[in-house]
Amino acid sequence: MRVGVWLVGARGSVATTVVTGAAALRSGLLPPVGCVTETPGFAGVGLPPLDALVFGGHDIGGSPLVERAEELARAGVVPALLPAAVTGALTEAEAEIRPGIGGGPGRGSQRGEAERVIGDLVSFRERRGLDRVVVINVASTEPPFEVRPEHADPAALERAMDGPEEVLPLSSVYAYAALRAGCPYVDFTPSTGVRLPALDELARAEGLPYAGSDAKTGETLVKTALAPMFAARALAVRSWSGTNLLGGGDGETLADPAAGESKKASKDRALAAILGHRVEGETHIDHVPDMGEWKTAWDHVTFEGFLGVRMTLQFTWQGCDSALAAPLVLDLARLTARAHEAGESGPLTALGFFFKDPVGGGEHGLDAQYERLRAWANGLGVSA
Repeated sequence: MRVGVWLVGARGSVATTVVTGAAALRSGLLPPVGCVTETPGFAGVGLPPLDALVFGGHDIGGSPLVERAEELARAGVVPALLPAAVTGALTEAEAEIRPGIGGGPGRGSQRGEAERVIGDLVSFRERRGLDRVVVINVASTEPPFEVRPEHADPAALERAMDGPEEVLPLSSVYAYAALRAGCPYVDFTPSTGVRLPALDELARAEGLPYAGSDAKTGETLVKTALAPMFAARALAVRSWSGTNLLGGGDGETLADPAAGESKKASKDRALAAILGHRVEGETHIDHVPDMGEWKTAWDHVTFEGFLGVRMTLQFTWQGCDSALAAPLVLDLARLTARAHEAGESGPLTALGFFFKDPVGGGEHGLDAQYERLRAWANGLGVSA
């Protein structure tokens, strides 16, 4: 099975690390550290092999992938000599990157833009002889979006998209185009994407799976591992406050208050769901350009034990965002492609293991999510 992986935001740090890393793994230059789908629990799932993945995508500009990989090497995100070793793979993927949808006036209707994206996806699938293409949004986070009546019905949505008004955020235009092109869609970010009633209906009608949203790679990953401990031991969490320091493009994007609110809302949902109640404290996100591709999270937790004794927990998480995200993109591409092959459609709730705010709801505790993911993956196609 040859699978296309179409990355929205194809020249960004995450996408560049994905393509560079996949090439390194295929060549045996480095081990698949961080790839859940390469662990023994997924050995018999029938996932497409890493050497069956073909990369392309959309971006509105930026340097070619070879240059971006060299920049990441200088920043310490990928090994210094790796870009030179995988130049062929980077050049091949660069040749499949098409101009993305640009915001602002004078660009025609959103329906017209979507048709162009559909054409790019269909051409990619046919030219490269691919069995299926999974579209994954790794672009910048968008502000929250208000759902309107035209977002409830595919036909009404398409009529609205024919007009001059921007009725959808760009992530949802890409999601619409992916579904119309017959491609499963994954929201790696907290942007609206496929999470509209009309797009859910369209996905089910087309027999397509989708997943998201907002991959958990740092602070929230730790939260979803620790919070079940408090709940299981009947320890009363009273407050949980977090401060996140981000550099790079992600930090710059989230410095915008509207985009930051979208991210913070996503980060905060898991805690209340696991503990069964809201707690005091807030999540703060600060842009620190000097940190570059790295991020730091510091969390302070107060909790109450037997006889009301007050106690605290603090932790610090420091990591490279792209290096944490890239293996998850590969996991999601392979699992979503396998789900599509097995005939699944609608939200893939079992993929909630990877996300802060899983579409379709479900469990938020990390260990329970993992067990559900593994059981689901190993059951794909069994009854077919």
